[in-house]
Amino acid sequence: MSEEFKDRNGIEEGEASFAELFEQYSEGGGDDLNVGDKVAGSVIQVGETTVFVDTGTKLDGIVEKEELLDEDGNCTVKEGDTVELYVVGKDSGGIKLSRALSGIGGLAMLEEAKAGGLPVEGTVDSTCKGGFNVTVMQRRAFCPVSQIDNRFVENPEEYVGKTMEFLITKLEQHGRNVVISRRALLERETAQAVENFTAETQVGDVVEGIITRLAPFGAFVEIMPGLDGLVHISQIGHGRIGHPEEAVSVGQRVKAKVTRYEHDDKGRLKISLSMKELAQDPWDTVTATFSEGDKVTGKVVRLADFGAFVEIAPGVDGLVHVSEMSYTQRVHKPSDFVKEGQEVAVKIKSIDPAARRIGLSMKDAEGDPWMEVAEKYQAGQKVTGTVEKQEQFGIFIQLEPGITGLLPKSVIARSENAAAFEKLHSGDSVEIVISEVKAAERRISLTTGDAADDGDWKQFAPKKSKPSSDSGNMGSLGAALQDAFKNKK
Repeated sequence: MSEEFKDRNGIEEGEASFAELFEQYSEGGGDDLNVGDKVAGSVIQVGETTVFVDTGTKLDGIVEKEELLDEDGNCTVKEGDTVELYVVGKDSGGIKLSRALSGIGGLAMLEEAKAGGLPVEGTVDSTCKGGFNVTVMQRRAFCPVSQIDNRFVENPEEYVGKTMEFLITKLEQHGRNVVISRRALLERETAQAVENFTAETQVGDVVEGIITRLAPFGAFVEIMPGLDGLVHISQIGHGRIGHPEEAVSVGQRVKAKVTRYEHDDKGRLKISLSMKELAQDPWDTVTATFSEGDKVTGKVVRLADFGAFVEIAPGVDGLVHVSEMSYTQRVHKPSDFVKEGQEVAVKIKSIDPAARRIGLSMKDAEGDPWMEVAEKYQAGQKVTGTVEKQEQFGIFIQLEPGITGLLPKSVIARSENAAAFEKLHSGDSVEIVISEVKAAERRISLTTGDAADDGDWKQFAPKKSKPSSDSGNMGSLGAALQDAFKNKK
């Protein structure tokens, strides 16, 4: 025999192959795997009828090629691809693999599948009371509605006609009573996925997933099949939102940071995620975006006793103090003037990025009505106003929104119509006269127009005639007599 048919130790090729097989068999080459185990291995070779898979043991896995064909009869794998299959049998020649038990099977195969926890393939035929009718190996099986999925089933009809894998949970009456569960299989796969995930992923790592469900408190993200994480509504972004649907949608692919692992009372893993921590903090660029004096539009996001917080950009809130709400109204409670969610115009009064504070003014955004008072109102001008309220010292009368004047009680007392003024109530319309305007002090004095000896109205009263010479002489004589009388004393 030529040297080319011998290996380096002088052993012929056939002898070496036989020796290796014998060693594998004698040492139990596939003892690490049992029927029902799930194997993830790479495809070694694709043959005419079978596909060989590396199982990670000394024995290769063998799967029927027809199990890996698509609807058009084409093989869905090639050499080097990774496939996930179940162990359905083994001997010294190799490990038999399958996607799941399917086709025509006897009671023995069902019993073996139940005992080994081996998945079986079934087709959902129809819905029935409490669950579904499923055909498994040409036998009728029942799957409770709670066992068809690991999520709440809203529409049972969407499962009808689908072929899926199940675990046999009950096998009685010689195969006439078969109960199956897909949920048990999904939970088994999820447990393995969780174990792998937590071993490879730490708090602080960034993961990617698809949003599968929205709730008022957050968004659920599927990180891998059967493994979800929750992005709380406060962690979706820097901006304030009322519901997650305002920022994200189902089916959207997102990136998030793992912020916490914890287990609930049933031992299930809960993963907390944050999209917000991956987004840029808007306060880092606030001075580049806004300047003092800017007029912008924002949304009222929160009310307090002292003012309203207005969001002028996602994640950037400013405070409108109650004193900065209006020139035209006296605001005692912010909730009486604005509501949460309301769009308002504001003017930026101050920016402090370090303290993350912005001072805003709604009244400055609208403009100060007192700026034009001096041009609009002059002394002696007759105007019509609305009574705001009566006080002990006078009546406050609104001339226009934000502009209020005072009609003093002393002026009313000298009026011929004093009784009529005293009977005025809030909301009544009244005609009065401008007495004095002090725009800088934001004060307007009013008069009735007929008050006698009104100091603020003297300039509009008829001038008195000069005294006669006799009157003047009498005045001088009287003064002389008074002086003489004082000196005598």
